[in-house]
Amino acid sequence: MLQSRLILAVAVLVATGAWGAAAAPQVQPLGRNLYAYVSENDHSANCTFLIGQQGILVVDTGLDAIEGRKLLAEIRKLSPLPVRYIINTHYHPDHQGGNAMVGPDAIVISSPYTRERTLELIAHFGEHKPSDSGTPPPQFAFRAASQTLSQRLTVYLDDDPVEIIAPGPGHTMGDVYVFFPNQRSVAAGDLYMGRSSPAMDQGSVANWIRTLDAILGLPADHFVPGHFEVGSHEDFKRFRDYLSDLYGQVDRLFRSGATVTQVRQQIDMKKYANFRQYPQFQATFADNAESIYHQLEHLR
Repeated sequence: MLQSRLILAVAVLVATGAWGAAAAPQVQPLGRNLYAYVSENDHSANCTFLIGQQGILVVDTGLDAIEGRKLLAEIRKLSPLPVRYIINTHYHPDHQGGNAMVGPDAIVISSPYTRERTLELIAHFGEHKPSDSGTPPPQFAFRAASQTLSQRLTVYLDDDPVEIIAPGPGHTMGDVYVFFPNQRSVAAGDLYMGRSSPAMDQGSVANWIRTLDAILGLPADHFVPGHFEVGSHEDFKRFRDYLSDLYGQVDRLFRSGATVTQVRQQIDMKKYANFRQYPQFQATFADNAESIYHQLEHLR
């Protein structure tokens, strides 16, 4: 069953009309034929695209048809070729709600978990009605994966390998990240959020940290986050250190017998004072601490 937090988050988008916010996205070259699309709509994800000789590969497609159309317009400034592959890093609508707009005939690739949750989203929002206020719902353009991976898969676009890795639970129960070795770049989805406290779904922060350590071991210079600016190796490590520091603090307090309320109050995150926080999406230091606390409870 779809998680209530996701439904709530999408409801907030509907209520605020944020999916239709005017934005001027930035397209940033990362390496040969590889580009990061940095959304200026915080409610819609960043995307990454690789242009080949016969087609294009895209990682994530934005929140809905409107955001997908914006992404496709930027791609068309560089290439008229069809989008052959779409990789979805996880199931949240802001990362895949533009699939059918960006690549109606593309092969869509995700983890099995993401595919299952996407089918639930399609079933749920296929019956979605406008709110009583008359605010129209997002124009979701979902397409579920036609191919999934349990651990790793390599797709070749001409001579460029695209390595897709499913590391296990992290931000969600079924994230993937994408490594472009020739371009020394990683598309991390919401496994990496730049200078930001991430929203946490059901997952595993302990394994999330191990995944970030594995990514840091890759020969990469550019890291595309799920939202906000493209990061360097140093930026990526700082985000990893944030999760690791927070996990360590919560673990110590948990073992001392502290309650979840005490943990929320006693964590010390002054070192990360410049990180963005979003209370409306339960994406604050205290919210992250509570998520870790409950994960530790389940390990008892």
